[in-house]
Amino acid sequence: MFPSFTGSARRPRQVNLSGRKGNPFAAAASTGQSPSAQTTHNTIAHAQAERALRQQERQRPPAATTIQRSWRGYRDRRKMRDVWRREWDAWEEADTTWTRDAPPNQSSPYPSQASCLSQLRLLLHFASPRVPSDMDRLKHFSKRYHSCHRTSLTACPSHEWLFPLSRLGKLAISMLKRVEPPATADDIEELLQLLYTLAGTVPEQMALYSDEYFAALGDILEKHRDGAAFIPGYKLSPNLAIAALLRPMTARTTLVYEGFASQILCRPNLPEVTLRIILSEGSIEQLVLACNNLLQTPSSRNLLRTKSSEELLWLVSYFIFLHRMTNPKEPRSTEGSDGMYVTILSKLISHLAKEIESRIDPPVNANLDDGGSPAASRSTPGSPLPPFVRHEILTLVSQDHVSGLLAQTTATAKQTENASAVGPKQTSHLAVYALTLLRAFPRRGEEIRVWLYMSSTSKQDGRMESSMPAIKYYYNAASQTSIYKLIRDEPNHAISLLNPRARRRGNTPALPDRDEQWEVILLFLELYPIVLRVMDDEEFLTGAVAADTSESWTRRSALPLDQVKDLTVFLKNLAFSMYWNASDIAGVEEPDNKNSIAEYFSGNLSAIHDNHPDARSTRPQDTVIAGLPKMTVNHIKGMVTGLLRMIYERDSRRRFLPSDHWLMTKWFEMDRFIPAVVQEEEEKHKIQESYEPDADGQPDDGLDEEMEEEGESHDTLIGTQRTQQVRNIERLKRQQRKASRRKYLETVTPRLEILQNMPFFIPFATRVQIFRHFVLLDQMRRRGTTDHEMWHFRADRISHRARVHRESIFDDAFDQFYKLKEGLKEPIQISFVDKFGTIEEGIDGGGVTKEFLTSITNEAFNPMSGLNLFVENDQHLLYPNPTHLDERKELLRLAGEPENSQFYRDSVRDLLQRYEFMGRIIGKCLYEGILVDIHFAPFFLLKWSLTGGPHSASRESAYRANLNDLRDLDEALYQGLLQLKNYKADEIDSLALTFEITDTLFPADHPSSRHLVAAPIPRTIELRPGGSNIPVTSANRPVYISYIARHRLSMQPFQQTSAFLKGLGQIIAPAWLSMFNQHELQTLVSGSASAIDIADLRRNTHYGGLYVVGDDGIEHPTIQLFWKTVEDFADEDKKALLKFVTSTPRAPLLGFSNLNPQFSIRDSGNDQSRLPTTSTCVNLLKLPVYRDAKTLREKLLHSIHSGAGFDLS
Repeated sequence: MFPSFTGSARRPRQVNLSGRKGNPFAAAASTGQSPSAQTTHNTIAHAQAERALRQQERQRPPAATTIQRSWRGYRDRRKMRDVWRREWDAWEEADTTWTRDAPPNQSSPYPSQASCLSQLRLLLHFASPRVPSDMDRLKHFSKRYHSCHRTSLTACPSHEWLFPLSRLGKLAISMLKRVEPPATADDIEELLQLLYTLAGTVPEQMALYSDEYFAALGDILEKHRDGAAFIPGYKLSPNLAIAALLRPMTARTTLVYEGFASQILCRPNLPEVTLRIILSEGSIEQLVLACNNLLQTPSSRNLLRTKSSEELLWLVSYFIFLHRMTNPKEPRSTEGSDGMYVTILSKLISHLAKEIESRIDPPVNANLDDGGSPAASRSTPGSPLPPFVRHEILTLVSQDHVSGLLAQTTATAKQTENASAVGPKQTSHLAVYALTLLRAFPRRGEEIRVWLYMSSTSKQDGRMESSMPAIKYYYNAASQTSIYKLIRDEPNHAISLLNPRARRRGNTPALPDRDEQWEVILLFLELYPIVLRVMDDEEFLTGAVAADTSESWTRRSALPLDQVKDLTVFLKNLAFSMYWNASDIAGVEEPDNKNSIAEYFSGNLSAIHDNHPDARSTRPQDTVIAGLPKMTVNHIKGMVTGLLRMIYERDSRRRFLPSDHWLMTKWFEMDRFIPAVVQEEEEKHKIQESYEPDADGQPDDGLDEEMEEEGESHDTLIGTQRTQQVRNIERLKRQQRKASRRKYLETVTPRLEILQNMPFFIPFATRVQIFRHFVLLDQMRRRGTTDHEMWHFRADRISHRARVHRESIFDDAFDQFYKLKEGLKEPIQISFVDKFGTIEEGIDGGGVTKEFLTSITNEAFNPMSGLNLFVENDQHLLYPNPTHLDERKELLRLAGEPENSQFYRDSVRDLLQRYEFMGRIIGKCLYEGILVDIHFAPFFLLKWSLTGGPHSASRESAYRANLNDLRDLDEALYQGLLQLKNYKADEIDSLALTFEITDTLFPADHPSSRHLVAAPIPRTIELRPGGSNIPVTSANRPVYISYIARHRLSMQPFQQTSAFLKGLGQIIAPAWLSMFNQHELQTLVSGSASAIDIADLRRNTHYGGLYVVGDDGIEHPTIQLFWKTVEDFADEDKKALLKFVTSTPRAPLLGFSNLNPQFSIRDSGNDQSRLPTTSTCVNLLKLPVYRDAKTLREKLLHSIHSGAGFDLS
């Protein structure tokens, strides 16, 4: 039974040739061991030890000689210095009454310039900061030197003085740095006086020691932080000594200012008087030039390498203050020295972006960014910024500063609307600065974008006709770049333009100014979405005509439609290349996929592991574009995706582009596209299954994302600080692993990525087929078959059975099926119970399930039902009740329930679970291909589409509330905001609006109960922190409008919508939903709104009873009359017939061959007075055997328009 063992059981001999013991814990050999027992290792070790001893003996004499020589040299130098000291003292005592122990109150000048120079040279020979007495000698010489200086003996030194005075300055700096606390104020003052004099006498030589000079003076300033111009006890302030070296203009002035910036401006809490003296004595232009050199140099003097974040924060705040004080009334342009100033700020703010983001503001509960989730605003706060630093940095994001940038930049340019007047080079400085502000101040990103959008190419001086709207200026500059033109003409150019290290395709040229061009393009991509969000359709379409200067700024900012078309071509090609060539752009070789789909079913997961590399070894490196913080290829991908989808959604709402404009089928092999996509989906499923257990053995259950959705902070985890730290580290590791896997999937599933993010590249019918293929594959994995009848008639396989009362369908279904979660994908068996408690007879071959799903949707989504979960707008389109959760909480509060009670939490959780269950029901209908006659609001369907969108830059590509979507929610509010956009400044002021909004709550469970509430409960919410104190003006009204739209569409219904989408995503993968826009999703739910194809319906109809087609293939005469009559029906009658039989008036997307169950007709007797009846649960029409067409038409029309005759067979 078992094969015999044929190998050798003898352990192989182990020979150790390494010279080391195999067991380090073995006992040492005894000293009495005989020489014959010594191993080879001992012999080699003994020889090595003897060699080391001989080498030490050879090195010992030279080492001793070197030590002796060094000591003798030191001793002789010290003796010589003592001799020089006595000689110097003797000369001074002979010439004056000075003695080292008792210096006089005043000193006389040297008798001649030569004697002064001789004493200086002698002093420099021996003076040392480490000898305390040399300090007295230096003070004495300083006094006599100043006496000579006053008598003009040394006021204008000759060439022979330059080197000694330079060394004297270095000595004085060294003495000042070693001043100890016992030193008197006179000692420091004399050194300051000497440095002050030397800075004015030999400034070019003193510039060589500028770093040491300012470092020593900075130490003195830090010891006296009272900010006085003259430190108490000092006749000379260190501030004056600082100004003395800054004042002269020499060939080394830039070196002086570099030392000043690195040694003074990086210190905290400098006295204001120091900054004021610099303003009066120094040169801001030289300071700008010096800072630019310090940030560009590759040497060790680069400030970004040598200074800490705290020091750089102080540097940037002083830099802003000094530059602002030179001309406080006008914002800076991006040209000339101001352009260099903007460049410096961009580099510093870019380097400090994370530090500023986490410390500029205290943590807040409200979301102030562009995302739709409150969790998006959370960041890890550090210690707050010092008040001075915070104040100066915040001046960068003031409205005047940001709005004035463009006007100052183009002040010298010709004021015209001609695109040739502007260019990318002129805009690059402004672009990098604006992008840096957006990355460093994400909570103020909305305001910064609006301020940039509201700016123009000239100052607002009353001549509006001379200004160009900012968005047109940015577009003209971006469209002139070579990058824009190359990508617009050929998508493959984007590979090397995004990553120069990537393999170059075609004839893409190398662009030396690549970064500058990308900066201009990226700035436009950042700003254009804000224009689309505040611009209504009428204003958008006015771009086809010339803008009138008397019109609103929003209307004037509309791009001409031909430019919009050109822009969409560029964005399409860029997005296509970023998804299709993701591996080339990331620099990762695409793996050779040798596995077939059959390997999945064989369970050969080892082949999967061998075929795709581990995330740690093949993690695609995210390339940074133009050196901008957070501006990675992944982020740009999300940004381009979000913008392109916004334009597509507007075009799908009001067509202004050709119908085939969005398709990119020429880049795909469409005849093989569907099989290729299905294979990619299988490959993706294999990879996800192979990665399902995390590295620590725990399943990747997405707990982190759920916690973030519920707003739970990881900082509040229970446990010790060490435990919380370990949890945070593990969470970060999981997030990194997920991001790495996601990037890997992007490289191996390009078609899926395009379908999920750019679905409009592929025809709708193709996407519907792919969707049904995905569902069938999932059913095959879960059920082992896709045959519904085979499954339903095998009762042993059905594990989910329920009895549902017709009077409480939703409640019974919720109680029995909510716990299934994803298990609701499995077939279910329903037994209906009538009002008398009797179980209705019937075999559920799929039809009863259809009736159950249609019945539960009719009850749950009925706005007038007692559930009150969904409400409808003026067009009777449904969306989640935005105030339902708040009303439930208010009702509990009025009942006296505390928020931390278990009943309170259970009640809130129960409501959200009902929304989640409704999402699953809709998902079940989509999963089974059952159409339901329910119509949702477009803005709500748009959130479905974006739940599975790009993982890169989710805030940029996720759902963003806009003014046009608000029209589907509240027409009156939409019209009011449109009027607000066009009001004049005085009209807006008269409204006295602030950044807050009032919601009216009706705390009741049933809509009819609202009339019983005596007084509705108003609740005022600030749209931003401190919003009640921020008035709405003509300048900030676009921000106000966008905040109103975001509150109504995103923030207020956030938890209800998230719960619904969570349930929907448990049945239908969010990535599948992202293949469709909002209108296409509505078609998936309720069927096609196009005319009904009767010929297709006839080909796919099943006949029963007398109507069965015989062997001759001839239809029954009544059936022939039926189809002839139906063909003559009007479209409304055809839809009514379809709804009468199938409960929905719309046809399936892929034709009636995909109708489930199949459309059927059977006879129901010969009584000519009987009406046709139906069983909608099985799509069955029971048609009496009518003998003439007139009777058939009358009876059929009467039935389909009265809804009579529904029963269960």
